[in-house]
Amino acid sequence: MKRMVSGIKPTGELTLGNYIGALRNFVKYQDDYELYVFIANLHCVTVYQEPKELRKNLKDAIGLYLACGLDPQKCTIFLQSDVYEHAQLGWLMTCMSYMGELNRMTQFKEKTQNAKDENITAGLFVYPPLMAADILLYDADYVPVGEDQKQHVELTRDLAQRFNNRYSETFVVPEPLVAKVGARIMSLSDPSKKMSKSEESNKGCIYLLEDINSAKKKIMGAVTDMCAHVNYDKINQPGVSNLLEIMSSLSGEPIDSIVTRYEGKGYGEFKKEVAEVVAKELTMIQNRYNEIMSSGQIEQILKEGAERAHRIAFRKLKKVQKKMGIDIF
Repeated sequence: MKRMVSGIKPTGELTLGNYIGALRNFVKYQDDYELYVFIANLHCVTVYQEPKELRKNLKDAIGLYLACGLDPQKCTIFLQSDVYEHAQLGWLMTCMSYMGELNRMTQFKEKTQNAKDENITAGLFVYPPLMAADILLYDADYVPVGEDQKQHVELTRDLAQRFNNRYSETFVVPEPLVAKVGARIMSLSDPSKKMSKSEESNKGCIYLLEDINSAKKKIMGAVTDMCAHVNYDKINQPGVSNLLEIMSSLSGEPIDSIVTRYEGKGYGEFKKEVAEVVAKELTMIQNRYNEIMSSGQIEQILKEGAERAHRIAFRKLKKVQKKMGIDIF
């Protein structure tokens, strides 16, 4: 069975974009792949996080992973920091990386565009090699990512090939796996930007634990255009196209079919159906989440997941260190 690895960095509440772009796909993949899913808490601290809030977000993320359908009997779920090999291989991959490669990382440029130098941490600059280590530790064949993360997988591939060429065959070179629909859900208030938990305005982002009526209101207030017809055109109608992707992803109905059904109809009726589809999904997730959080099972799931992940990560790290000359026996 092919192996797959991925994780989410919960620096804030998980969003509908996280769910459609990543979590739902994990649930599908766990039946067909040997799946390792981790909460990337080491990546969270590249910028300051208030400890109490971060702790809550981490616990919520685990509860939501499970509420969205991940089954600890089918996949391995763990906290990144519980498997120490992530950080150690992350340093070794940092030493394999070139400054020019890290300077070209698009996400670093975006996140530091308006920041002062004294506020930019070294961790924010070098976290891509840690992300590479997250993947390479487990000899992952595939990495499910959004469009905006493909560059990180390309760096991971480069580092794997560089190490293999320098020290002999050691790492599997992974392939990015991007969902065709819903891979990048955009902001409801500004469809030129990704739906993000770091949005200054709260109007464009729907959270998985958000009040249902609030979520519906955001859908009804989503930015559209003056074309006045439902059509999938990401250039000329990005807002409507984003709503179509949300609806198609959650309902399973093809975009073409939705467009045909709404021929000659206005945006109001269309938005109302999208809002109902989103509300139904959120209600299901929140009910499961509340059951999981009150069951007390999370700690045991993480403990067992970390133990399984550690067995693989330990062997890989020892092999890497031996080839590099770090291990002397």
